[in-house]
Amino acid sequence: MSERRRTPRTSPRQAAVIPVRRTNSGVEVCIIRRKGSSKWGIPKGFIDAGDSRKQAALNEAYEEAGLSGHVVGDSIGTYDYEKWDATLTVVVFLMEVLEEEPEWQEMGFRERRWCSLKEAAALLKNHRAWPLFDRIRADLETASRDAPLRLSRPPQ
Repeated sequence: MSERRRTPRTSPRQAAVIPVRRTNSGVEVCIIRRKGSSKWGIPKGFIDAGDSRKQAALNEAYEEAGLSGHVVGDSIGTYDYEKWDATLTVVVFLMEVLEEEPEWQEMGFRERRWCSLKEAAALLKNHRAWPLFDRIRADLETASRDAPLRLSRPPQ
């Protein structure tokens, strides 16, 4: 029986974003999945050498979902998951989407979906980032269409 290697929880090795946009009917969240999969998630990937955590998160949103924008505030938290016999830590940011490409790098095997906050909460309920999303959801529900997007309180 093989023993799982666990990486020390020192610094996140991956970065992710919860991409949002404001519409006349409120805030929408963009979620992604591999085509043919039933599991929805958020853009995430490894932090490349030379990139900040925020830049890595923005890069993943562009590569995996064709989204450009800016990070709102600081990290909203981290989560861990198992992959390749290691525990990986992911730092998560809130991203305000300013542009959406009709074609993007990974569109051949990924799909994106815009949905309401309520629908996103239901579809991400079993995702490890869900507690972080749930923590900021009230701020997103009350976001003004005309004011800068921000979190009213720092995430825990």
